[in-house]
Amino acid sequence: MPTLLLCSLTQPTRAEVSRFEITARQEAALEGRSFGARGTAEKITARATIALDPADPANAVIVDLDRAPRNAQGKVEATTDVVILRPQHPNGTLLFEVVNRGRKLLNSWAQDGDSAAGSRLEQAADMGNGFLLEQGYTLVWAGWQADAPNDAHMLRIAVPNVPGITGPSREEWSFGDKPGPYRVTLSYPVADRNSARLTLRARTDEPRRTEDGLALRFIDDSTIEITAPANTKPDTIFELTYTARDPRVMGMGLAAIRDVSAFLRRDTSARNPLAADGRSTVDRAIGLGISQSGRALRDFLYFGLNRDEAGRVVFEGLMPIIPGARGSFTNARFAQPGRNPGPEFDRLYPVGQFPFTYEVTEDALNGRRDGLLLRCRTSNTCPRVMQMDSEFEFWGSLGSLNVTDTRGQHIDLPPEVRLYLLSGAPHGNPANAVARPSPACTMPLNPINGGPALRALLVAMERWVREGVEPPGSRYPSRAQGTLVTAGQVYPPIPDLPYNQQHVQAFWVQQPVEDSDPVPQVRGEYPLFLPRAGLDGNAIAGIRLPIIDAPRATYVGWNAQTGARGPQEICTQSGGVVPFAATKAERQAKGDPRPSLEELYLTPAAYHDAVRASAERLVAERLLLPADAEAALQAAREGTLARLGQ
Repeated sequence: MPTLLLCSLTQPTRAEVSRFEITARQEAALEGRSFGARGTAEKITARATIALDPADPANAVIVDLDRAPRNAQGKVEATTDVVILRPQHPNGTLLFEVVNRGRKLLNSWAQDGDSAAGSRLEQAADMGNGFLLEQGYTLVWAGWQADAPNDAHMLRIAVPNVPGITGPSREEWSFGDKPGPYRVTLSYPVADRNSARLTLRARTDEPRRTEDGLALRFIDDSTIEITAPANTKPDTIFELTYTARDPRVMGMGLAAIRDVSAFLRRDTSARNPLAADGRSTVDRAIGLGISQSGRALRDFLYFGLNRDEAGRVVFEGLMPIIPGARGSFTNARFAQPGRNPGPEFDRLYPVGQFPFTYEVTEDALNGRRDGLLLRCRTSNTCPRVMQMDSEFEFWGSLGSLNVTDTRGQHIDLPPEVRLYLLSGAPHGNPANAVARPSPACTMPLNPINGGPALRALLVAMERWVREGVEPPGSRYPSRAQGTLVTAGQVYPPIPDLPYNQQHVQAFWVQQPVEDSDPVPQVRGEYPLFLPRAGLDGNAIAGIRLPIIDAPRATYVGWNAQTGARGPQEICTQSGGVVPFAATKAERQAKGDPRPSLEELYLTPAAYHDAVRASAERLVAERLLLPADAEAALQAAREGTLARLGQ
């Protein structure tokens, strides 16, 4: 069992982390598992208190920090959970994963592990294939989302409320097919119960409405009970607008990413468990976030928080994974970082708003100029950026706006930025996923897993920040290359591909500022483009893993909702798969323009040769590691590479 205790030392000099309390420490964690030459791993569990000076220009960007309660030193405090895993022989690189709704996702993504086990990190098997510790990374996680679920092994942050402030707030819920009435907790307490307005709609594209039998009852100022009309359909969307009070300083969560990382990397005192003999054992840092936390990482960069209060760089490298061109609803009054605006729910929350690009551009709808790198350039603290998106991000998360301006024109990437598309992939999958039917979606679910690509990019990023070795060039569709096209130009006519040009649209949304008009209003629309497919239906651009490069099916990063009627009604974060016909006669009978399996691969050996050629090419381009290339060849020999469940 871990030793409970251990150190709680007050800060001797100025620092953003005012207190670092170790609550558990295991010298040979994960049941003593060894990670090759890196040895066993130490696990440290702690609580960090950050204390922010509202008068410091580095903190001025944090919304409502200047209104929050202060300690005796005039600073605003927040306390966050911290977990550290460090091998006996580290490589000197701190890899900070921004947790997703309190969960650690990196284990399942980079180590082919189980996501629940990856958050637990107690048993030997909880580290999956062990890739990260075998590489020598010092792994760090800390809570940043104050509204994250309060479940076991979840990491959270406690931030202060600001009393006396009121303003508009909005909630959306969908309760599936569970029977009502439904009791829910509001994101913020209500200031005026008479301001509350409850509506419903069957699907996101439909207008809001009220019906006889729809009722709202307040249990207290933070809890309500909703009664639905009789015969309400499953997955109906209920929306509540109201005047809220006492917002939380949610933006302090982004500052916690900055300050915990800066402390562990640079503090040389006995307070820092990563320091020894008066120096830190890490000399560079990479920040990584997946999905929601990748969006938060883009905000972290945009708000200039890669510069700590002493003016130093926090992360040499940033890796936002599958964020699309979106941010998070974090650094705002009455923010709700847990929201995931997408095809089916939460669509008008402010996460898909200008600026979209790393480079500074102009918003054609309102004339504003901005970019994700604008602030860090003024302080010379910009990191090197490697962003990887799945194909879903183009259909569901505005991906093309990473590489076009708001008029739809091509823009070049800044020299410190690389973008990669994981061709054909959905938003995310476990390593053992196979194609399977879903009652919610029209096509079988796409099984592609992004782990092999992420592992190769992690190695490339570490060399970039450590040795200055340039990573592989961007692999992202673009207007200039003709691989990013309008919705009507994506596919040849493929039977069983239910494509009606549907995708989530990019709206300029004006958020409510007055209680009298509490519903966001769409004021304009930005042009979007989608990855062009070849004659086999698979995307031409991007990192084409062997499953795409030597295909046995068409893999797409979107999937139509069953019974979809609206132009945006695709399944959230899901992709689809349409197998090739087995024979030429079969494909001709169906009018399928894609090659059949017998036309592509005359013999089993021909298929294996195609997989081998693809894998070897990706290894040479540093987009696949040799071990993952061998795994692809083995899967081809076993007939499981296509993941069609056959």
